Amino acid sequence: MKLNQLGSLALATCLAGFSQGAMAHALKCGDLVVAHPYATPTLAGSQVGAAYFMAIKNNGKEADQLLGAKGEVSASVEIHEMTMDNNVMKMRAVPEVQLPAGYEVTFKHGQANGYHLMLMDLKKPLKPGDKFPLTLKFKRAGECQADVWVEAPKADAHKH
Repeated sequence: MKLNQLGSLALATCLAGFSQGAMAHALKCGDLVVAHPYATPTLAGSQVGAAYFMAIKNNGKEADQLLGAKGEVSASVEIHEMTMDNNVMKMRAVPEVQLPAGYEVTFKHGQANGYHLMLMDLKKPLKPGDKFPLTLKFKRAGECQADVWVEAPKADAHKH
């Protein structure tokens, strides 16, 4: 009986670690670490979606830039910046995002000031549990493919 309990505990621990690993994935691209690429679900018929990262950290000694992204999930991908101006949320496309050496830049859903990727002219709705590739283009690190998981935002995402 004790051996079965120990085996069950070991299996539960492995499964818990696997699910955390699946939810907290990262991509290394040169000196950059792209933490947890994810997209939010869309409604049927939506033409646009959004992709995020918990952060892009530049572990290198030289600055880099995110210059763009592309993927088969949509006709195009744009980098957008969100800002709060007199309690009005504003969004605009930007040509790149600066990634200073030794710093991390967040791309989180629900943050008042920050960045995200707009997926323009979606080819199909984004459903929770789906996964799709996006190729990220950096000035120094080059092109890297990120696996983007579609997941519903956390209930407290807008409080950060």
